[in-house]
Amino acid sequence: MEGYSVKIIDASFDLTARDKVRFKAFDDMYQLDTLVTPEEPLLIDVTGYVIAEVHNEKSDNKDYTKFIIVGKDGNNYITGSEPFWNQFRDVYSDMREEEGWQLKVYKRESKNYKGKQFLTCTVA
Repeated sequence: MEGYSVKIIDASFDLTARDKVRFKAFDDMYQLDTLVTPEEPLLIDVTGYVIAEVHNEKSDNKDYTKFIIVGKDGNNYITGSEPFWNQFRDVYSDMREEEGWQLKVYKRESKNYKGKQFLTCTVA
């Protein structure tokens, strides 16, 4: 697509050429923002993560970052939420060496924006 590009800038594991191509195809990933509801958190057995920079001439914000959580179930979960990512990084840095842990992804009410929720996470 002209005016659209994706560049992988970081990953928690070594990426093959096939991985790099696969992680640039967002349409095969689950959007955390729509998958998680305030009533229904999501549990993910995390194996790693990938960070991608996007340039999209047709978007209001032409340059943005996407964060991809890689699940043991073979699914990839994606979001652009930086507050979520900051929390995930803290959890992942403490838990990455542990066996058998799950990430609990959930939504909380925003203190700054009445009636809005935001994504966050913790260990299940």
